[in-house]
Amino acid sequence: MSKIEVNTIEPQCGTTVTVGKCTSTVAVPGNVIKSNALQASDAGNIVSQCGTTVTLGASGDTVSLASGASQSGFGRAGSVDWDTASIKTAGFSAVSGNGYFCNTNGGIFTVSLPAGSAGDIVALADYTRTFNTNNLTVSPNGSEKIGGVNADATLSVNGQSATFVYVDSTEGWINVQETQTSQTGVNPYIVATGGTPCSGAIVCTNYKVHTFTGPGTFCVTAAGAAAPCSGTGSNLVDYLVLAGGGSGGSSPANYGGGGAGAGGYRESPGTASGCYTASPLGTSPAVALSVPAQGYPITVGAGGAPLGNNAGTAGNSGSISTFSTISSAGGGGGGGTCAPGSAADGVAGGSGGGGGAVNGAAGAGNTPPAPVAQGMPGGLTPGPLHGGGGGGGATQAGAVQSSSSPGTDGKGGDGGTSSINATPTARGGGGGGGSHVNVGGGGQTGGAGGGTAGVTGTCQGTCAAAANTGGGTGGVHGGTPSSSGQGGSGVVIIRYKFQN
Repeated sequence: MSKIEVNTIEPQCGTTVTVGKCTSTVAVPGNVIKSNALQASDAGNIVSQCGTTVTLGASGDTVSLASGASQSGFGRAGSVDWDTASIKTAGFSAVSGNGYFCNTNGGIFTVSLPAGSAGDIVALADYTRTFNTNNLTVSPNGSEKIGGVNADATLSVNGQSATFVYVDSTEGWINVQETQTSQTGVNPYIVATGGTPCSGAIVCTNYKVHTFTGPGTFCVTAAGAAAPCSGTGSNLVDYLVLAGGGSGGSSPANYGGGGAGAGGYRESPGTASGCYTASPLGTSPAVALSVPAQGYPITVGAGGAPLGNNAGTAGNSGSISTFSTISSAGGGGGGGTCAPGSAADGVAGGSGGGGGAVNGAAGAGNTPPAPVAQGMPGGLTPGPLHGGGGGGGATQAGAVQSSSSPGTDGKGGDGGTSSINATPTARGGGGGGGSHVNVGGGGQTGGAGGGTAGVTGTCQGTCAAAANTGGGTGGVHGGTPSSSGQGGSGVVIIRYKFQN
């Protein structure tokens, strides 16, 4: 082997010194090459040193390990590789270095931490923001600890995330980073369930209607947002809350009981969810309601129970209906007559009951008072007439019993008509007054919207008001075995915009 010994090799021309040719292998005895920088063919630094700092790559470069290679000595900067391909819905064993999204919407489950080595790291996050309802349990391996205690940890805040790092056998896994809130996108429209149908009937293309014919819960999962100038979004609901109607009064022979009042009728103006006409009761200061995300218990009032045959007493009042801050009072029972010359007055309520014969006073409507009157008073019975006054309706007072106006005296007051469910529907009519034949007229008609006619001896206790109309039932004509009918039950209807 030839040997050349020189102190310096310099280029003959330019600044480039070439050792070997492109197909040659140049060996360096001792495997040591000393340089402050190793550059690529484009003159960019691959490795460079300045003082005690060694830099890999240049600005804009990507430094990566070859397939199958591994790194050591760099440590972990507290980050994890988040697993977005497999959302966890049941118990599992975590692997160090990974972060997991956990969906507890279907129920609670447990995450088992691995056997810890110093520097191991595991992160967990609430995928559906349901940790408060269904907790996530975090369990250490065997006798290892979480925060110095050999016991499970619990993540119980909606939107919570936690990052656990294993430190040593004394403290075990320590939660080094935690959040307890989660920023989410805001649905500009209300999202809710409940009533019939549960998903809400779609009317006028962009609106949903939930109808409750019995008790239930209006469940709001997204509260919506106030509509900006563009008109996109809504956070208000319109409503109709109607209470149960009362039952008519009863009297002994030759006297008529008063008709029952309709259930209290409360409605918003209808401007929040558009495309329909509210009843006359949907006026200011009534307003649509905002509904923050939560459950709203719904009460639907029952109609007043019927009276027995010839009870000689006032009828039974209906029950209240409620939604959020809105409460409608049950309709007042119709007045009765205990004995000749001893009248029972109509009962106050959402709409008042009519007075019983003879000289029975009318029950007041809108009791207790609402910002917009929820119903009208009943009609009185001036002596010595033997007929009962009409029950009050949502928009019209019950008629006074008068022998001079057969066919109109003692009529129940009319209810209100609303198109909140896209179909104009009358609800909340008062019951007609009952009467002794030829003394103050026959049993009179009920008001439009569910009220029934006064009993004349032919109904035999079957004249119940239709369900979910809030109608009052007619007063009983004495002397014939008969009883007042069951008042009509109420209804709660909620309407809102769900798309633009």
